[in-house]
Amino acid sequence: MDILRLILAILLPPLGVFLQVGIGLHFWINILLTILGYIPGIIHAVWIIAKK
Repeated sequence: MDILRLILAILLPPLGVFLQVGIGLHFWINILLTILGYIPGIIHAVWIIAKK
């Protein structure tokens, strides 16, 4: 399941974070980072998935 989350984190970073933590602070931070720049959103999503 983690590999699927990592693939989704690369394609759609907020979706990968949502599957890991649900709608919470990290989800909204990731949406903001993805809007500001796609790469920061990916980095944050992979970090959240790898941390848990």
